[in-house]
Amino acid sequence: MGKYARMRHALGALSVAGAAVLVFQGCGSDSGSGGEHTGQSCTSTSQCYAGLDQSKLKGAVQCLSVTGGYCTHECQTDTDCCAASGECRTGFPQVCAPFESTGKSYCFLSCEASTVSAANYQDDNLFCQQNASAAFGCRSTGGGSQNRKVCLP
Repeated sequence: MGKYARMRHALGALSVAGAAVLVFQGCGSDSGSGGEHTGQSCTSTSQCYAGLDQSKLKGAVQCLSVTGGYCTHECQTDTDCCAASGECRTGFPQVCAPFESTGKSYCFLSCEASTVSAANYQDDNLFCQQNASAAFGCRSTGGGSQNRKVCLP
């Protein structure tokens, strides 16, 4: 194989590897913060809260239809999030907030100013990328007057 053919072969392999990384990053990972259940990627609710008795959660499990899916469960108040033993595996707070036009509230990893500053971050998007998924940013839940700032794709 000639010098240029070897270079094209190497560049092709790098392109394939780079594309694979983008696919995995774009899907919401198992969280950089130790594998938090809320926010894990999913295509169905059966993939959410693995190893936990879902009946112990304070609301029905959902796989939200966002890029890569988002494991969560319904809630009424912030205390419904992380209420079950083993549900939350980090010290980062989760909040209960209405999501878009669903008419329902779900648990999300908070990226509100108090959470971000308590974790010694200046940038809320960086907080989400490093503690939830590289594909996440800090945004509003879009649920009307009770919006919260949360980590979402």
